[in-house]
Order: sequence, then structure tokens, then C-alpha cells
Amino acid sequence: MKSVCFCGEVHLPLNLKWYWPAYEYTKPSIDKYFDLPQVYSSFDKIGYDVIRTNEVIKESIENGGKYSFNISGTFIDICKKWNFDVIKSFKELSNTEKVEFTSSSYYHSLSSLYNDSFEFRDQIKKHRNEINNLFEQNPQTFIDSELILTTHTGSILQDQGFECIISEGSSNLLDGTDPVYVYNNQLPILLRHINLSEDIETRFSDRSWTGYPLIPDKFASWINNMEGDVVVIYFNYDTLARHHENGSNIFQFLKELPESLKKYDIKMETPSEAVKKHQKVKLDNLNIESTARFGMDSLTGNHMQNLYLCELMGINKDLQKIKESPDYNFLKQIYGYLQQSDIFLDMNYNNLPLAYERGVNNFSIISDFRRAVIEEAGQIKKMEAGQ
Repeated sequence: MKSVCFCGEVHLPLNLKWYWPAYEYTKPSIDKYFDLPQVYSSFDKIGYDVIRTNEVIKESIENGGKYSFNISGTFIDICKKWNFDVIKSFKELSNTEKVEFTSSSYYHSLSSLYNDSFEFRDQIKKHRNEINNLFEQNPQTFIDSELILTTHTGSILQDQGFECIISEGSSNLLDGTDPVYVYNNQLPILLRHINLSEDIETRFSDRSWTGYPLIPDKFASWINNMEGDVVVIYFNYDTLARHHENGSNIFQFLKELPESLKKYDIKMETPSEAVKKHQKVKLDNLNIESTARFGMDSLTGNHMQNLYLCELMGINKDLQKIKESPDYNFLKQIYGYLQQSDIFLDMNYNNLPLAYERGVNNFSIISDFRRAVIEEAGQIKKMEAGQ
């Protein structure tokens, strides 16, 4: 029996504001660096959409569906600040016992790429604890930001006790084949099926698409005609509501999908269930290649992005010197938000016309923040010398 894993990414970035350094030094704060009015405006809409979509997912579960969710720590923080009912709607799904919550780096960061794995491990622990506290689940599946997978990630996650990883089914890993198996590495790996995922995420309400309209039986037949054991559909969760608003039947599609898959003897399962069920297949490129959604170049492909990554690694070392500071936890939180993968994507000048301006702006912010951390370290050193 084939398996299909539906996994929705639930994330909203804390966007950096257009920053103008003051003539006089002021202490770091969330609203100093981040555009909270813009974030609230986005969340006011997305939060409502998520609650509405969760109601549909609950009906799909009643019809035999199973789902998994990758909820970023940033999104959780925003919900706690402005609308905890969004979290409650996920709790209701959790109560069905047909939902798996996965783990990630808390701040949707690129910390897995740092030279030192300390920050990466710290964010994993923070995110796992938060998911456990909110939904009473100890995540067994790991999904890195932007579906990143590197040659050393597996060993780190194996030490953390995870059972499997979901990553991008990119061509450099698969050599033109479809990602339809559980792949064997330090940990079992599931790879996102890019084409089928984007049928759901980007093309579903596109009337010019040759697959339009996509109905459950058609989608189920596509999966049935594939070779292999398991198909992973990974998508941005907020796109479901956008398709609905564009006049598509996406909600009806989700409600009917479990029954259509069942006709073809295909079972909706969570990732941790799928990796236990199917035999593992060797994929040599997992040991020599890295991957990410839209490619690693979208995150670290230019000089600005790499410099920003180096600045973050430098700040990580600076923060270790101020652990005794009363401001340490607050500064660590700001540091977390400055690591969001979205900041790197905004500096991808192959796709975005304002990438250079964004880069200059981002460096103004991170330089101001690093100055604050270094000055705090200096104050602590003076106090220790005076004792």
C-alpha cells in the first residue's frame, strides 16, 4: 500500500523594517528593528485564514485523512502576542490523534549552516519543548528551514533522537528520478515531491494550468500511476486559503481527498508512520550533496548573504560572553529573529529588484545589534575586574 504525507508549513516572518540609525545610541528592541505594524497587518489576515482552514482539515480527518504541520517558533510567538485562538485551533486538530507536529529550528533560521552546531542544537531544543508544551507531542520528524539538508545535518539530528527528516527533492539528489521512497542515511529521509507539491501550492487555482481543475480522483490517480512507496506533499499552509479566495474548490478537494486515495489503496499517513512502514532505499548523493527549497544559491548564493551569515556566527560567539547579563535572554531573542531565512531570501538579487537595498538595510541593523552585544560584554568585563 502506498503512502502519501501531507505537510503544511505554518510560518510568518518578523519582517525587518527600513532602518535609519539614530545619531545617539539606543538599546536594541523588537520594534527598533522589526516592522511590527506590517507583521500585525499580515497576521490579522493569515490568522483568520489558518483557523478557517483548520476547520476544513478537521473534516478531512473525519473522512480518513492524516496531516502533519511544521509550525515555526516565530509564528507561535506572533500567535501568543496577538491571537492565541490560532494555536487553540491546532490543539483541536491534535486532539484527533491524526496529526503530527514536526520540529525545526525555532526561528526558521539557517543555524544548521553555522560552523558551530551549538546554536542549531539550542534552537531545536527550544522548538521541540514549545511543541511539547502546546500540543503534548514530542516531535520525531525534523524539517529544517527552507527544507535544507547538508551532509552533516543527519548526524546532529540523530544525536537529538529524531526518527526521520523531510527535505527538498531536488534534481542534484535524485538525478532526474521521482522522490517516491524512504531514503537511507544516518536517519531515514523523505523528500518533497516538487511537482505535486506545487500543484497544490501554486497551480491549484490557475485556470490556465493544463491540470485545472484538479479534483481528488485525478490527483489520486496520478499518485497511483507512480512507482515507489511514498509521496510527500509539502506546501505553505496559507496558500490553501488564498486558493479558496480565488474561487477554487481547494477546501472541497481536501475534504474528499482521503476517500479518493482510499479507492486506489493509498493511505494518508504521518511522516513518522511512513518511515516505519516502508523499506529504506539507498541514495548515494545524500552523502555528497546539499539541498534547499529553491536551491542553496537562493540563501547563500551571493556575497551579501554570506557576509550576513558570517556576522550571525560572530554574534553567536559574542553572546556567549554575556550569559551573566540580565539582558541576555532578551538579546538572544532578538538575535534569533535576525536569523530568519526570509532575511536571506530578501537579499537574493537574482529574483528581487530591491535585494541590494535590503542588504544595506539588513547590515545597518545587524551592525547596530552587534555593537550593543559587544558593549554589553565590555560592561560585564569591567564589573568582573572591579570585584
